[in-house]
Amino acid sequence: MLVHLRGQRPPASERRAPARETRPTVDLEVVIPAYNEASRLPNTLHRTVDFLREQSWSSRVVVVDNGSSDGTADVVRAFGAASDDVPVELVGCARPGKGAAVRRGLLRSRSRFVGFFDADLATPVETLSTVMEHFAAGAAAVVGSRHAPGARFVQHQPAARQLGGTVFRAMTRRLVDGVHDTQCGFKFFERAALVPALATCRTTGFAFDVELLRNLQRAGAEIVEVPVAWSHATGSSFSPLRDGVSAFRTVLQLQRVAGRSVS
Repeated sequence: MLVHLRGQRPPASERRAPARETRPTVDLEVVIPAYNEASRLPNTLHRTVDFLREQSWSSRVVVVDNGSSDGTADVVRAFGAASDDVPVELVGCARPGKGAAVRRGLLRSRSRFVGFFDADLATPVETLSTVMEHFAAGAAAVVGSRHAPGARFVQHQPAARQLGGTVFRAMTRRLVDGVHDTQCGFKFFERAALVPALATCRTTGFAFDVELLRNLQRAGAEIVEVPVAWSHATGSSFSPLRDGVSAFRTVLQLQRVAGRSVS
């Protein structure tokens, strides 16, 4: 057995080759960003996997743990070990912010179609059938909407959140043309169109969606907005004071940048 002195590199013939991607490619990869979601994830994962295993297209679920302290990672590992037909994987993201977690999950994918929805499953997982139909028709991005014609609220948000949402939508109209609802946590993409748009995203918080959709539109990608039956869920990690103010500030910055590019 050869012994190499400390500080000396072993010969090339003995160096290990870099680890390669061994995950099989699937048709659709579902990313779920999660911050302290140990109580909600079991139901969400059960419903998601039960639906996906019945579809004609292959799929994978990837949960991105955004620095949780409540056992979220343990929940995902246990579920993944018991799921044979639809893989469920755990990815860590040390950088705080929903946008950072979503970005990490999306960039990690090698599947043709990839997207994300929230851990509270506010939009029914069955909406994915409509998503795949639009992809088959050539769409580059399919996003859920609570405000497009045909959408409905099964359970409404508190009044303060509704008011904030109304103001936020008004601010984003000039940034993302023709999209009624940039903040519905249900968005899926063709990866070939997504990756270039992600490359220039700098937002890590809840306004990440606005910047991503704007980048897609500027690149000429078709965004299809589908109406959803949406239910507000309590226990969200979103803080109107912390996250809401940050999101408004980010949109104002994006508006300034957009104004400079036009002038």
